[in-house]
Amino acid sequence: FLVSIGGSFDPCGSRQATNMAVVVDGDVCFGLENVPVPAFNDVDDTKLPDIRYTPTNIAGPGAPTDPAEIMYDGCDCQTSTCSAVCPCIVRFGPPYDKTGCLLTEDGGKFCLSKPIIECNTSCRCGEQCSNRVAQKGVFVQLQVFRTRHKGWGVRSAEKIPRGRFVCEYAGEVLGLDEARKRTQNLTPEDMNYILTLREHIANGKIVETHIDPTHIGNVGRYINHSCSPNLLMLPVRVDSEIPKLALFAGKDIEVGEELSFDYSGEHGNVM
Repeated sequence: FLVSIGGSFDPCGSRQATNMAVVVDGDVCFGLENVPVPAFNDVDDTKLPDIRYTPTNIAGPGAPTDPAEIMYDGCDCQTSTCSAVCPCIVRFGPPYDKTGCLLTEDGGKFCLSKPIIECNTSCRCGEQCSNRVAQKGVFVQLQVFRTRHKGWGVRSAEKIPRGRFVCEYAGEVLGLDEARKRTQNLTPEDMNYILTLREHIANGKIVETHIDPTHIGNVGRYINHSCSPNLLMLPVRVDSEIPKLALFAGKDIEVGEELSFDYSGEHGNVM
């Protein structure tokens, strides 16, 4: 369900890090995530792009609504964590296990057909509630690094278990006209970072969300494409009807392994 509006991406594939490189930035997140994400480069003298870092989506030109607006009622669960009868959970069922990983169905496959609604700002449950995952931001140890053929990439600095939340793909939320305009203004040398989420809901209606992290974004903007990705992207809603484009580990990921997801949405979202 995830497609890129336009542009191009590098050939499929990923690689594991074989050696440590020169640190070019101690934290690309500027202290805005739970853990620092350093950047390394032993390939060339290319510097990181000068972007404004945001841990989550912000409203851009033409955004249908402000993603920071609280649009959902909160639960009254006055407990440290919500149970299966919590109104935030009961409608579609719990999305996560007690460790915060995606639940699996019989056969070990992730359940990708049900919406994920997390407890929100108005909820009375504690911050340690098991239904608060993607909203908490980056907790796994990541590194941005310069690849030899694909520009910047992201690799894991720790083992990441299957189903664990890794990061958002966050940036400006755009209206359709603005997304089209920005895509049309790209040159052949420009990378296209704009992603469009298309969700099919009741009565055949399609809801689109356009996210652009080109100039305002988070660490997710550095993750490369692969036709055999180790991440899958799922829409997660917290306060707003604008979803977070949440990236989860689709398999067990080793230390030094490059992270990737399928920009077109054809691969990786059926694990």
